[in-house]
Amino acid sequence: MSDTNSVDTLPKLTGKISPDLIRMMRVPRPPAGLIEGFRTIADASSVISDVMDELGITGAVGASVLKPTLPGVAMVGPALTVRNILQREHVYETARAHVNGMAEFEAHNLTLQGDVVVIDGVPGISNMGGISAQTAKRQGGAGAIVSGGIRDIGHSRRVDYPLWATEITPITGKWRIQTVEINGDIQIAGIRVSPGDIVVADETGVCFIPIARAAEVLALAQTKFKAEEVKCAAIDEGVSVADLPGNA
Repeated sequence: MSDTNSVDTLPKLTGKISPDLIRMMRVPRPPAGLIEGFRTIADASSVISDVMDELGITGAVGASVLKPTLPGVAMVGPALTVRNILQREHVYETARAHVNGMAEFEAHNLTLQGDVVVIDGVPGISNMGGISAQTAKRQGGAGAIVSGGIRDIGHSRRVDYPLWATEITPITGKWRIQTVEINGDIQIAGIRVSPGDIVVADETGVCFIPIARAAEVLALAQTKFKAEEVKCAAIDEGVSVADLPGNA
């Protein structure tokens, strides 16, 4: 493990995954004010996507790929990553023996207030269900991003836990999935995501911002957002299209 926290301050593991497969017991925390700064930006995924284009950073995924389950919700937080793969054994054997290799609950166990669980999951089956979402909400998680299936959407909506996922399915992952790593580097829609990277998600899409570039992205995004506010005010005031700020 790469974590340097005192053993006395770390959570007790649930036993669903070997401690050797947890790369960090604590996600790196963002600098003070960073998360709050991103929250001040309306239509954040679009603004941030533009900024990352200008900075040469790949990190935006559209809501047609990662679909939100709650309308009108926006989310910002550091990524707590999970990597799932298919179990090797046949599902009928694992179901009969009740062999459950999923360990996203271990990620919930490690969650600090405002963390975003990001799952590099398995398509076609559920990588997170309703009880998992309820647990994540209780632990203070901001929400989750799942490349792969999720289920029990009504349950996660009732507990007001937002998810963005590529698929929705009733098929359980309990007998089909094995969690092989927590808080290591993963890939979501071809984008590398590391623990502690900043996740910004809304109805338009999801942006994964490398933590090393996050302050730079925020500063430019705030400038761009303020310029757009000025332009929108001019539109409301009846300024002609030719004279709108930024059209020259």
